[in-house]
Amino acid sequence: MPKLWLVARHEYLRMVRRRSFLIGTLGVPLLMVVVMGISIYFAIGSEDDRPVGYVDQAGVLGADVAAADALRAVTWVSYPDRSAAEAALEAGQIQAFYVLPAEYLREQRVALYYWDDKPADSIQDAFDDFVLANLAADLPPEVRQRALDGVSMVIRAADGSREVSSKNLVSVFLPFGAGLFFMMAVMTSSGYLLQAVTTEKENRTMEVMVTSLTPEQLIAGKAMGLMAVSMTQLAIWALAVVVGLIVGARFLPVLRAVRVPWAFLGLVALYFVPAFALVAGIMTAIGSAVTESRQGQQVAGMINMLFVLPFFFAALIVAQPTHPVVVALTLFPTTCFLTVALRWSVTVIPVWQLVVGWMVLVAAAAGSIWASARVLRVGMLRYGQRLSWQSVVRAVTGQGSAGL
Repeated sequence: MPKLWLVARHEYLRMVRRRSFLIGTLGVPLLMVVVMGISIYFAIGSEDDRPVGYVDQAGVLGADVAAADALRAVTWVSYPDRSAAEAALEAGQIQAFYVLPAEYLREQRVALYYWDDKPADSIQDAFDDFVLANLAADLPPEVRQRALDGVSMVIRAADGSREVSSKNLVSVFLPFGAGLFFMMAVMTSSGYLLQAVTTEKENRTMEVMVTSLTPEQLIAGKAMGLMAVSMTQLAIWALAVVVGLIVGARFLPVLRAVRVPWAFLGLVALYFVPAFALVAGIMTAIGSAVTESRQGQQVAGMINMLFVLPFFFAALIVAQPTHPVVVALTLFPTTCFLTVALRWSVTVIPVWQLVVGWMVLVAAAAGSIWASARVLRVGMLRYGQRLSWQSVVRAVTGQGSAGL
């Protein structure tokens, strides 16, 4: 066990010290900072802090209600008629003004007047709240607040196990983000595993390494080291997202309603570890069977397609999340992670599918590590020779050294 940890530590330190890792890991948070900074700059810089006027010919608005119930920081100024409001608009005292005609309660029409720049959507939303607060002024406080909060669409499972709210859309988009992260981890880590094994075979350092540790320890150590690299990258990105949400919520009200779906994050962690181990085992076996990394990259590209295959069925997963093809993808080891992540945002996945899919994935991951160790052992004995598929099968079944 100590040797396994030494291999994992060596692989981890070698990866995190690479310039490409630092650029890729820190580049995403920096890009987020730049994008959010630009968004906040334009959101704040484009705001007009001048008051907004209104002409209430219907007699339904009151300044006291505006001061008490307006949900946004907007100063409302009442004018006796349209002429007075137009004069204030021409003088630049207000940015716009609304006119509620005398027949407003019957026809429900409002006129908005402004010069060059139309008021921001937040101003218009605030005016809607202002009118609604006045119309509901005589209602009980809890009823009035419910009216001001508006309608929130909630999609709830029939068994009550999950629900998705329109005010917490992060639970809808996060699964797709987790899927993209897994795809990136598969592409980058699989290529590195393949290259590491073939390079060590070419320079014959592999023969020196296996004199002090078993192939199983070598493969498991490399997989653990690369998995720690991916988790470090994910932790840095997650921390950047959390900090960004906290800072952005002070300037963008839409971010204040974001809630983190911890149950989904726990499920992602539960599936990510064996899925990554499965990738490591397969790529190590491929690297052990070929003599050059270029040969293995062609095969690895086809294997990677098996892991990202659910993205090609995304339309089916969203439209019919209980389709037999989707269920099969949930239970198949190479596709279960992405399928579960995509299905999570649109439906309740039966517990038996989660349990069976995870158990199959764990079994496949353990089997791939065990099989890749056998292929690695035979590949070292046949230095400079590419293993055929028949040789790989014989190596897995314990007959790989029969013809040596």
